[in-house]
Amino acid sequence: MKKKFPKLKTDKAAETFVDEADLTQYDLSGMKPVSFEFQPKDKSITMRLPETLFDAIKEEAERSGVPYQRFIRQTLENALHLGK
Repeated sequence: MKKKFPKLKTDKAAETFVDEADLTQYDLSGMKPVSFEFQPKDKSITMRLPETLFDAIKEEAERSGVPYQRFIRQTLENALHLGK
């Protein structure tokens, strides 16, 4: 049986753990992929949405664990990448 992944409260604790631990001994099945946004956001848009759509977007963003504006941006990016 694999070990449970420990709760790491600081960046330093996480760095030390990754440097020293044998990650093959841990159950990493609960891990989720994380994406980082590095490009500057230098343009903005204004959109008018029906309240029901806006509420649905906010709910889905909350379920995904991201702010709703990032959720909208990711959704647009995903739609564009699907066409390629």
